[in-house]
Amino acid sequence: MKSGSLGTHISLLTFWTPPTTAQLTIEMVPPLSAEGLDVLLLAHNVTKNPLGYAWYRGERVDNAQLIVSCRVDNNATTNGPVYSGRETLYPNGTLLIQNVAQKDTGSYTLLVTKEDLLTERQTGHLHVHPVLPTPVITSNNSNPWEHEDTVVLTCGSETQNTSYMWWINSQSLPKSTRLELSEDKRTLTVVTVTRNDTGPYVCEARNPVSVSRSDPFTLDVLYWVSIRWFFKGQSLLLAERMTLSSDNSTLTIDPISREDAGDYQCEAFNRGSSSRSEPLRLRVTFSPPSESADETPAPQLSSLSDPQHLYTFPGDFTGNSSGCSLQ
Repeated sequence: MKSGSLGTHISLLTFWTPPTTAQLTIEMVPPLSAEGLDVLLLAHNVTKNPLGYAWYRGERVDNAQLIVSCRVDNNATTNGPVYSGRETLYPNGTLLIQNVAQKDTGSYTLLVTKEDLLTERQTGHLHVHPVLPTPVITSNNSNPWEHEDTVVLTCGSETQNTSYMWWINSQSLPKSTRLELSEDKRTLTVVTVTRNDTGPYVCEARNPVSVSRSDPFTLDVLYWVSIRWFFKGQSLLLAERMTLSSDNSTLTIDPISREDAGDYQCEAFNRGSSSRSEPLRLRVTFSPPSESADETPAPQLSSLSDPQHLYTFPGDFTGNSSGCSLQ
């Protein structure tokens, strides 16, 4: 460089980085495995010109857990202790498992022996899901009584990784304090059933590989549909002074006569069974004779069914027994 001149030297250095080798990976095909299907454990990025492959159950290389191994040069295959007869090892290192079952769920490790006798391994995880059968709704009470019984409905048998849904009358469950779902939603509790809770009910079970819906289930809710009255143990024959309410739950006697004294009972019944009240005993007495001969003594009515509650009313009585009333 000449004196007085300004010179600039630029040095360019080029760095060369060798290409990275893609890592061995395992892919499950299909990714969601259902019982009965065939599954490929597909090996990706396998080293060129490998000497051999070996597949093991679990996450370790353990000869006691060897499934199958293969020498590439002569395609010689050796079955290991846990070989089931359903496994096939392909020349590219991929493993086929036919007709998988839930017992096949777990880890699988591939060991690749390279040309330089070094090894490379990778582990994949297989999860086999059951194909859900049609769920059957079961009930803890086949004939619940209205306003008395609580019913627990269960959707099929319990399986892992399964979610549940319920419908009533072809609609999603309404918000109600009487409808309670368990944490996993498999159980539906109907608190204090009414005749409006008969259904039908349908439940659905769903897992990653299948969906199954139950047949409709209808509750047979028993409820009182008729009431009849008894007097002195016999069916009551209504006199002109006696009237019944529209649902037969109330019997009115007006005016009272001494012949009305005795035991009264009401019976509620339906097609399934019947229930009769305890007797209500009525006693009819008369007021002291009037000073006027033209006046008839007024009858008095009292109940002896409960000594602590003695009622004496001229010509009228009201009492309740098993939902029935006498007036």
